[in-house]
Amino acid sequence: MFAPGQGVGVAVSGGADSVCLLHVLRELAPRWDLRLSVLHLDHRLRGAESEADAEFVRQLAASLALEFHLRRVDVAALAGSGNLEEAARAARRQFYLEFLRDGRLDRVALGHTRSDQAETVLFRFLRGSGTAGLAGIWPVTPEGLVRPLLEVDRKEVIDYLQTRGLPWREDSSNQDPRFARNRIRHELLPRLSREWNPALADTLAQAAALAQEDEEYWRRETERLAAAELRFWGGAVLLRAGVLSALPPAVARRLVRHAIERVRGHLRGVDYSHIEEVMGLARRRAGHGRCQAPGLCVSRSFDWLRLAPPAGDPPEVCGLELAVPGRYLIPETGFEVALELGGAEKGYNTGGSRLDWSRICGPLFLRGWRPGDRYRPAQHAGQVKLKRLFQEARVPLWARGNWPIITGGGVILWVGGFGPSADHMAGPDTRDVLRVFFSGDLPGFSRS
Repeated sequence: MFAPGQGVGVAVSGGADSVCLLHVLRELAPRWDLRLSVLHLDHRLRGAESEADAEFVRQLAASLALEFHLRRVDVAALAGSGNLEEAARAARRQFYLEFLRDGRLDRVALGHTRSDQAETVLFRFLRGSGTAGLAGIWPVTPEGLVRPLLEVDRKEVIDYLQTRGLPWREDSSNQDPRFARNRIRHELLPRLSREWNPALADTLAQAAALAQEDEEYWRRETERLAAAELRFWGGAVLLRAGVLSALPPAVARRLVRHAIERVRGHLRGVDYSHIEEVMGLARRRAGHGRCQAPGLCVSRSFDWLRLAPPAGDPPEVCGLELAVPGRYLIPETGFEVALELGGAEKGYNTGGSRLDWSRICGPLFLRGWRPGDRYRPAQHAGQVKLKRLFQEARVPLWARGNWPIITGGGVILWVGGFGPSADHMAGPDTRDVLRVFFSGDLPGFSRS
């Protein structure tokens, strides 16, 4: 959890668990030369009681000669008509992560105990969580949140404080039955312990420890698989439907969860039904489809699944006038178009599409595909709809809107990946050649 010399912020609410944590770390800090400070977030939910909690923690930090950081947040306003507990948790998390991300702290220590772990596992089981959710609270997170008391139960915490005569604050909202966690803590868990298993809290905490070991193994395996199978294009994650549907379900579901997390940054609000909808898209024989998950749009086109934020479609390229020479990046696709004018053997190199400059009328424009677009590619007897070319090349639907097209005089001169118009391409006797270079990859598409 700690390395020598680290700066550690102790999240102290004023309650027994966090006060115990602060005193324990104050005793242990010299072993690792830890630099402690105190963090307190006032949720502004209990009026004068909240203010008294903040003052209690401020005085506690001062008595230990520790730096004190206070943040006041109107959590009720943040939650609106949503979940108050979730809003409070998110506010605390944001507060702690600010210190970690800007380098002011190396770790933030939280006062979760084994009792919290048991309540979390039971709560998630009742909500239908899978094994990842049943892993419960992690002792160390990648961001730097640590929980030194996670193997200590709440009774031990109280004994520690009472033996040393150390005061703490009681949060009246911890008794409010409107909150699901309070009902689990004060009603359900005690009843199950009395009537079914006196050691239920230990059993649930042990289940979480076993699930964490399993999840650690699967995390490494999933990252290895993701490195081989996931592609990134236009701010989205791409995955072959055929690959996903061929995997064992346990592996496939974890790969989908990993892909969603790469897009959203977290998995909050994503449950089993959302994962199964994605799996259903992958299992289809062919065609196109779409499904939604919180903060996510998943679409299928040909053999590709695309996972992106709901507003993840890149802005359309609408009639950008081109200068020659010039380089142009297509927004959020990674496609780049470059133009160079020269003699028959001049230009960037001997590659690229070659257009006869003398046959081009008017200024050049770069735009995306529009329904009904057609032109005559080289080696075609007549005009062909771009839609047909896209279908033959298996260009996914979501990649077509910003497919680079160069026009001049109101006609299509060149299409990315399909080359110049046969009516405007340079010949052996062309004196002035406009070369067009197209770079950037769309997974699964091979340019001609």
